[in-house]
Amino acid sequence: MAQQRINLPSGSGGLMRYFDEYHSKIRIKPGHIIILSILVIVIMLFLYSFGNSLLGI
Repeated sequence: MAQQRINLPSGSGGLMRYFDEYHSKIRIKPGHIIILSILVIVIMLFLYSFGNSLLGI
C-alpha cells in the first residue's frame, strides 16, 4: 500500500506579523508609573480623611 503524502503550503499557523518591531511614540518608565500610583494613593487618603471639611459636604 502506497503512502499518500499531503504537501501543505508553508505558513505561520494563521499568525500574521505586520511589523517586526513596534516603537511607541509615548515612552513611560516603570518608575514613573510607581510614583504616579503612590501619588494617587496619597491624594485619595488625604481626601478620605479631610475631604468633608475641605469641600463642605
